[in-house]
Amino acid sequence: MSTLILIFATALVFAIGAVPLARQIALRAGFLDQPSARKIHTAPIPRLGGVAMYGAFIVALVLFADRFYVPQMIGIVIGATWVSFLGLWDDRVGLSAGLKLIGQIGGALILVIAGVSVELVPIPLVNAAITVLWVVGITNALNLLDNMDGLSGGVAAIAAAFFLLIAALNGQYLVGALSAALLGAAIGFLIYNFNPARIFMGDAGTLFIGFLLAAVGIKLRFVNLPVTTTWFIPLLVLGLPIFDTTLVFVSRWRRGVNPLTTPGTDHTSHRLVARGWSQRGAVLALYGVASACGLAAAICAQGNLLTNYAVLTIAAAAGLIALYGLEFRK
Repeated sequence: MSTLILIFATALVFAIGAVPLARQIALRAGFLDQPSARKIHTAPIPRLGGVAMYGAFIVALVLFADRFYVPQMIGIVIGATWVSFLGLWDDRVGLSAGLKLIGQIGGALILVIAGVSVELVPIPLVNAAITVLWVVGITNALNLLDNMDGLSGGVAAIAAAFFLLIAALNGQYLVGALSAALLGAAIGFLIYNFNPARIFMGDAGTLFIGFLLAAVGIKLRFVNLPVTTTWFIPLLVLGLPIFDTTLVFVSRWRRGVNPLTTPGTDHTSHRLVARGWSQRGAVLALYGVASACGLAAAICAQGNLLTNYAVLTIAAAAGLIALYGLEFRK
């Protein structure tokens, strides 16, 4: 446990110091997020915060992760490095959706090659396909969620905190180390990103945290519980990003627009603001939802078959009700 605390503290301190430096570099190098009709901010904002988060994460693991050189840990770090570079490239020159998708699939395949894969069925090829779908889906979900000051970083921190808690209770060192490093890096960044934001994480950050959370979800294991009881725990931890992505896809399909290439102000946070919430209020409310999802996952990590499926049913019903209320009910 002391090692996990050291990893968290190191990532936190490094991020607090590195984010202002990244902001100055972004201003000088022209890594700026320009205002537009689909964005809320009205002035250019530096967007190299994700690079500082990545640096804090790596430094913490290199210094204090006892098993940093385990092949699966190395595979996760290499994959996260690749998608972070992909996001940085997109921040600089702007990549097509197709090219970004190919790059994300490449990152997911790095995990599969390293042995980081779901184990839901006795067919390795099917498990590999599910792994790629999960990693690409969660990576893009965190990318799409980055639509309001402090939202994506805060939700990532909450998810990492619950993954850390569940890992610590179940002796999952690799998951705990990765989650502790991500939690520290995300909180350190959030100090500068909460409304009003002084820096954005950019795609270098959103793709990085999405990929890491997807990988951590795959590696979460429960020795004393069958997979039929625990397979959905990562889904619960990441319930808010999954819900927001589902809402956006349903909304854009209903309007006949491409959900992947047509940006807009149709996310959960935007809809709350449109209904009278302040930006801060909307983000804090969604923090509460993310925390409730994490709490449900923590309950399931200690529950039995009946309890866990009851929690899953309640969570699914709440998601459907929210989807109806935000998209279909005027």
